[in-house]
Amino acid sequence: MNPVPLPALIEPACALSLAEAGRLLREGRLVAFPTETVYGLGADATCDRAVAAIFEAKGRPSFNPLIVHVAEAADALALVEIDDRARLLMARFWPGPLTLVLPRRAGSPVSLLASAGLDTIAVRMPDHPVALDLIRAAGRPLAAPSANRSGAVSPTLALHVVDSLGARVALVLDGGPCRVGVESTVLDLSTATACLLRPGGIAAEEIEAVLGSPLARAAIDPHAPKSPGMLESHYAPGLPVRLNAATAEKDEALLGFGAIDGTLTLSAAGDLQEAAANLFAMLRLLDGGPHRAIAVAPIPEHGLGLAINDRLRRAAAPRGQP
Repeated sequence: MNPVPLPALIEPACALSLAEAGRLLREGRLVAFPTETVYGLGADATCDRAVAAIFEAKGRPSFNPLIVHVAEAADALALVEIDDRARLLMARFWPGPLTLVLPRRAGSPVSLLASAGLDTIAVRMPDHPVALDLIRAAGRPLAAPSANRSGAVSPTLALHVVDSLGARVALVLDGGPCRVGVESTVLDLSTATACLLRPGGIAAEEIEAVLGSPLARAAIDPHAPKSPGMLESHYAPGLPVRLNAATAEKDEALLGFGAIDGTLTLSAAGDLQEAAANLFAMLRLLDGGPHRAIAVAPIPEHGLGLAINDRLRRAAAPRGQP
């Protein structure tokens, strides 16, 4: 009996398909790949537009932080600040299903959109030869949430990815079924007490044994992004934000979109993917300027506009309010 042919988007992982996948990633395309946990939807973590394409493909309702994958522990040094606790955990559990949230290093090339504008980056080294070979083939770190539409079951087979995402992904590397089958444990090391943000493939007790101290547990907050688990108040710029503005008032900076030109403009063409790619970097630039407030032009409530508006509403909320 002849084997059932694979869908056109799926390629068995080999030297040729890995080289092709690396080329696609460098061009800003999306490639799905196996890890020991689940299949990831990979993009160049240093490219704003590529990261924006992840959110668009998943239909993700908000810009929650993404996990950045590296092929070597030493590669994380250019991205984040690594303390003694991180070194201990990396030596014990990397490669493996442990994600560490660490302070962003000055000059880190990771897109602000990948970290949702935070001053931290979630980073891990996957324990799967195809994932590691792909990162090396791309020549850059990869941002990669699970390779499924938002709200769907995480994929553990290449066919699951195609069933969920279809042609939204340029290529799926087939590395067989995922060994662990649940997402990585996410641990916040950006504060003095290590905090468990998401249980996963490494048990909390194993981490506590290495650190020699108990972990804090993140408070459950329905208004906070769950992974890597930062509170929404961390997303707000220092200046007040006013939404749905056609013009700027005195001493306001205007963040434009489409036909509304501003001090900075998210996308003059009205391209929501371009707007998403520019959002956090432009908010930071305006927040550091001479203005007293930031006015933002209306953003359509569809596609990536839903996620952009979600983040802008959080930024505009009165301080101390969800």
